[in-house]
Amino acid sequence: QVQLVESGGGLVQAGGSLRLSCAASGLTFSGYATGWFRQAPGKEREFVGGVSGTGGSILYADSVKGRFTISRDNAKNTVYLQMNSLKPEDTAIYYCAKRPRSNWSVSSTRSDYDYWGQGTQVTVSS
Repeated sequence: QVQLVESGGGLVQAGGSLRLSCAASGLTFSGYATGWFRQAPGKEREFVGGVSGTGGSILYADSVKGRFTISRDNAKNTVYLQMNSLKPEDTAIYYCAKRPRSNWSVSSTRSDYDYWGQGTQVTVSS
């Protein structure tokens, strides 16, 4: 059974950093593009960024470019989201998700992903 589990969330002051992890089980993660999304209270879930299965192609939302970095370690079946220079508006639950088929590209559309993690809370205080 495919499972994605996020970890690494927490409370941090503005300007601080966190690194989120998305660990996959039940499949060989390499080859599957993986996206990061976030949802703040009262708002829609939005695309943060994503990485191709090989790690060779990475896409970021404009709101996080230059501050967030996505990487993956396929040997560990894990994708990472390094978040620097955090702002209060980054406060949200962060989710990772995978594309349905291997070798499909990263997408910024929620419905293009089939399996999702349970989310991890990130709170940035001002």
